Amino acid sequence: MTRILADLPDEDIRWLDARAAEQGKSRASILREAVATYKAQAPADDHDWIRRGAGAWKDRTDIGDSVEWQRRERAATARPWDFDYEEVREEFPDLFNDQDDREHEHYRKVMGESAFAPRRLPSIET
Repeated sequence: MTRILADLPDEDIRWLDARAAEQGKSRASILREAVATYKAQAPADDHDWIRRGAGAWKDRTDIGDSVEWQRRERAATARPWDFDYEEVREEFPDLFNDQDDREHEHYRKVMGESAFAPRRLPSIET
């Protein structure tokens, strides 16, 4: 165990000594308990928010299927120059209009067909 030196106001020392006397403990024991309590109330780690948020939407009924909702949200941000524009438009036609289609055709002409080819990862020869 490591010893520490801490400066505390006289009023806090008097309070601490009174608590220690009431409980029949040493001043150091009361301080150790206080630190342990403070530590227990602190967030566990920087990723504690992940644990707290996991499953937060599991009981939501206002959005329907959460995966479908997420796909639709992503589709709403699709742009005419995105390589998967046609696939997204086919799945969610109500999110697009004739102007989007005209812009898409313009980008196909300007950027070339290869810009809209399916993306594939290169295969690794073993």
